Amino acid sequence: MQLSPELMLLMTILVPAGAVLGILATDRYPNLREGITIAASLVLIYLVSSLYGIVSDGGSVQLLGPDLFPGFSLTFTIEPLGMLFSLVAGYLWLVTTVYSIGYMRGHGEDKQTRFYACFAIAISSVMGMAYAGNLFTLFIFYEVLTLSTYPLVTHAGTTKAKQGGRVYLGVLLTTSILFLLLAIIGTWHTAGTLTFTRGGVFPAEVPTLVTGTLLVLFIFGIGKAAIMPFHRWLPAAMVAPTPVSALLHAVAVVKAGVFTVMKVCVYIFGLDLLSILPTTNVMLYLAATTVILASIVAMRQDNLKARLAYSTVSQLGYITIGALLATSAGVIGGSMHIAMHAFGKITLFFCAGAIMVASHKTEISQMRGLGWRMPITMAAFFIGSLSIIGLPPTGGTWGKWFLMVGALDAGQWPIMAALMLSSLLNIAYLLPIPLRAFFSGVPPESPLQIKEAPLPSLIALSVTAIGCVILFFFTNPLYQLAKAIL
Repeated sequence: MQLSPELMLLMTILVPAGAVLGILATDRYPNLREGITIAASLVLIYLVSSLYGIVSDGGSVQLLGPDLFPGFSLTFTIEPLGMLFSLVAGYLWLVTTVYSIGYMRGHGEDKQTRFYACFAIAISSVMGMAYAGNLFTLFIFYEVLTLSTYPLVTHAGTTKAKQGGRVYLGVLLTTSILFLLLAIIGTWHTAGTLTFTRGGVFPAEVPTLVTGTLLVLFIFGIGKAAIMPFHRWLPAAMVAPTPVSALLHAVAVVKAGVFTVMKVCVYIFGLDLLSILPTTNVMLYLAATTVILASIVAMRQDNLKARLAYSTVSQLGYITIGALLATSAGVIGGSMHIAMHAFGKITLFFCAGAIMVASHKTEISQMRGLGWRMPITMAAFFIGSLSIIGLPPTGGTWGKWFLMVGALDAGQWPIMAALMLSSLLNIAYLLPIPLRAFFSGVPPESPLQIKEAPLPSLIALSVTAIGCVILFFFTNPLYQLAKAIL
């Protein structure tokens, strides 16, 4: 039976949510529980791939839900930016699940059923955000994503984990309620609509002071984009298990943040209005400052996950810059970087978790000679590092290329300088790690015993590392999606 596009769209949200029931029901049967998770992720991949085929053929899909309040309805529609986001999250859910099986079992983690259940709810929330047809719908799923990932951040149950969870929840809920909700209400009052529209929703007669203020509220309100000074939740969340870090940094949370920034800039403000707002440059330079400062802080971290966390804060700034440049190349570069950073950063976090499980090392200073004992893991780390830096032959090259072109088109020479300086800082804080692992040497009397992480984790990090390379050579489908946003 051929499913209708509207039903497939609805199922992308319901399949991960429905998997939660199966996961909870099979609590005492780990193999069955994880089998349900993998089966749900495979179904989701089929659904998002089918929807991509429909969209790429020029089709449109829209699903109108009921009015929860007069004039405020749950509405879902597929446009290229949401399609790109759902593809990234859908495919990486499967890879992260495979990795989690090896990590959670190898590390002997407790409460694994709760972990997989909350993970599935988070993916369902991401799909709701990706296909949201208006700001009201997006806001609801944005908040559900925050609440569903809180138990994952506090998974360990330690005092440190609970403290990290409080910071995580406090920053994200405070920014969304005080700033984002206020911006949505202001948009409704000013434009009379919350529906995402090509070219923006604000009438020409609205003063730029009003729309400029709303832009500031949106950028600060989308705390998941981790713009300074609202970035502390992200390093604080590193107390979570590594698969959760991968979820936060690559699959769901931070990508939901920069996706929302991009969607608001393109479909609420529109590039023409964005280019003349007095506050656009202020926010643009704040994003560039975040890129540089976070990179500098990353260099000072000896803990591997902490270094990667601040790296993520910096990389998210790239995508925000792409949106705020208000140029075609900037939007293309920022959108492509959502996918490119996802594959590069998830590879690095997978490697960090593998190192901890196999060698119990968490500090970079402890990793001398580790490449000889974990050659596959450290080779994957090297490839992921190249992608984050933006060097061939990895997919990260293309996102940064178009961002540079976008800055050039906008005449933003300081932004170009910030992007180039950031790439040099990326080299300084990432490449020494694999170089230390492979070339610092192993004492001759030490036996060279290869001891990698459990096979599922090793397979997952190898797949994402290979994906970084594939995205360099076969980037056209991603580019066409990003181009279609305009």
